[in-house]
Formats: sequence, C-alpha cells, structure tokens
Amino acid sequence: MKHYSAFAVAREAMTYHEGWERAWDNPEPSNHYDVIVVGAGGHGLATAYYLGKNFGIKNVAIIEKGWLGGGNTGRNTTIIRSNYLQDPSAAIYEKARSLYEDLSQDMNYNVMFSPRGVMMLAQTHHEVRGYQRTAHANALQGVKTEFIGPKRVKELCPIIELKGPRYPVMGALWQERGGTARHDAVAWGYARACSAMGMHVIQNCEVTGVHSSNNQVSGVEITRGKITCDKLAIVVAGHSGVLAEMSGFRLPVESVALQALVSEPIKPCMDVVVMANTVHGYMSQSDKGEMVIGGGADGYNNYTQRGSFHHIEETVRALIETFPMISRLKMLRQWGGIVDMTGDRSPIISKTPLGNCFINCGWGTGGFKAIPGSGWAMAELMAKGHSALADAFTLDRFKEGRFIDESVAAGVAH
Repeated sequence: MKHYSAFAVAREAMTYHEGWERAWDNPEPSNHYDVIVVGAGGHGLATAYYLGKNFGIKNVAIIEKGWLGGGNTGRNTTIIRSNYLQDPSAAIYEKARSLYEDLSQDMNYNVMFSPRGVMMLAQTHHEVRGYQRTAHANALQGVKTEFIGPKRVKELCPIIELKGPRYPVMGALWQERGGTARHDAVAWGYARACSAMGMHVIQNCEVTGVHSSNNQVSGVEITRGKITCDKLAIVVAGHSGVLAEMSGFRLPVESVALQALVSEPIKPCMDVVVMANTVHGYMSQSDKGEMVIGGGADGYNNYTQRGSFHHIEETVRALIETFPMISRLKMLRQWGGIVDMTGDRSPIISKTPLGNCFINCGWGTGGFKAIPGSGWAMAELMAKGHSALADAFTLDRFKEGRFIDESVAAGVAH
C-alpha cells in the first residue's frame, strides 16, 4: 500500500497523477474465509479492520450487496459525541470518539475529523434538569462535558436566537471534543486498510442465505455462489432483521427511515454542531458551506431511502425559530437512511442463538459516531468470545429486563 503524504501528492503531480494505485482491490470471492462480515458500511469495515489489527485475523471477507458505504454510512449527518447518560453507552461512545481523534494517522487516510464541539440545547425546564444530570454522570464516567448557560451558547454560536416564543434556549449540554468527520472518508479509509491487510472487500454481492451444521454457522449463500466460513458477523443496520431470519432467529428491532437534508452552500457562519432535541432537529455547516440538517424518523416501519415533505417541514419550521437566517436558504437535496431501532434505543453487540454467528445492530439514529468503538468491541467479541465494551449490549438483556434506556436520557437516539 502506497503511503499517502504531501510529498506523495507532489511526486505524483510531476507525472500527472498517473501513478496512484487502487485504494482497495476488487477480488472474486474465495471458497473459504476464517471470518465473513456481511455489510461493508462503517461498522462492518471497522469490525474487519480491528480483527486484523488487534488480533491478526486477516483471512476475512466483507460482503456488501450494494456499493461500499452506500447505506447509512453515506446517509447520515456525521455527528460525533459521547455525552450519554448510561455507563455502558458512555463507555463505548467515548472509546469511539477517542479513536476518531487519531483515526487519520492510524490508517494513513484523512477522515477529516473536526472536533468543533457539540451542544445539545435545553429548550424546556425538563431538558435543563436532564442535561444537568447527564453532565454529572459524565463527570463520574470520565467524559468531559459541561452544562452552559444561554450567554455561553450565544458566544459559541452567534447566529442562534435565544428568545424564540415556542422554543427559548435555556442552556445546553456542551461537549468541546465532540464534532464531525467525513462519512465517506471513514468507510474508504477502513476499506483501504482492510484491503492492504489482504482482506477481500466484495461489492455488489448480496447474501441470500445462511448455512449451518449442528447449530453452528458453516457459510453463506451469495449471488455468486456459496462460500464457507468459521465465523460470521452480521453488520447490516436496517436489514438486520432480514439476515437474522435467514440465520434462524428473531431480533427485537424495527426498521424505519430517518431523514436529513442540506442547504445550498453559504459562507462560514457556524463552527459548532447544534442539536435541538425538543424539536428533533440538528444542524452543522459542512466544509463546502452547506447547512447539514437532520430531521425525524418516520412513524411507521419501512425500508425507503428517501425523504418526505412533512418531516422536512416540521424540522425546518422549528429550526427557523432558533436560526432565523436559514429561512432564506434553498434546499439542495434531501435523503433518508434505514435505521434499526431497539426498544431501549441502545445497540446490540452479541453472540446469537446460531453458534459462531455474531450480530452488531440496533444503533438507531446514532450509529456513525460509534463506528470505531463498535468495530473494536465486535472484533474483540469475535476473537476472544468476550468484550468489556459489549458485555451490556447482549441479546439476553431483552429477555432478562436489563435495558439500557437511552431513549429519554439522551433526548433522542442520536
């Protein structure tokens, strides 16, 4: 793998950039792998990467029915934070946030991590109390956050309107080391690193069946034939229920579309991420100048990847009250992603009833921020049979009533 650097760019410029090699290979599937990872989104690629880096397991295939990173990884609003209330949540999200800080150097690929800070607005008295509680919990967890007043909110984000008639800003939970990263670059960086370790990233290849013998996974049926494996990882976000059914078990998840949009590009006016959970709206400004706006999830189960007018209207109407200047912007594009929601709005990283089959799902609307920590925990679980980061997120918790309730504590599941 060729090392990326400023010197490499200058060197290739001398030869009209004709010397760059493919970032990752496009191989044909082998007959057998030690591990097959279904899903070449951020979580699946991170799982494969840490299997190779941390445990030396490199005979791995990552199988994707579409194009690499074309699911939720390429359809989110890139927020990275770890200010969750419950201890297991804070631990895995903080692990992910800390890995994001050095991810570009670790993979020699610029993921454009920007620790610009994330503030979660308190716009009701209930939210004030809730975020103050979370700030205290974060202090005990070793996660650096603070509750700030309206004056500090205005200093950090001058374009905000504090005295909206319906949604006044009473303060915010502020995480200075939160921020954003380039979603496509995260997937591309992991794919390049996996390919450099000899792993097979297989795109446009759908898994159509899961084979087993004596209640142990033995392989998968794909659109190009059948391949065998010793261990199987299902990391397919909104389609987790479909793959679980193929494997012979059911999941306590439901799939819905989550929507977002971006405005036309404008000059820099906002260098933090702002989340308004009362109205389920959040906004940041991309490097290209677009205002990236996230909205709500559909109220019914579906597998669509498109937006709808009523959610955009509800979200933008509320955000205009808090950010009046965006009323004059034109929408550039909108889209949806298929998210998998659990009852307690916390993920599942677990062994399954099928032996040597593991599943990573249920991240809801907050999966992007967790990618490095999720992959780290999933790889450790598959390699060692146990991961301290994943212990609380097993499937058994729904049978035993050990819920990790982030539905209220986090405001929303972002």
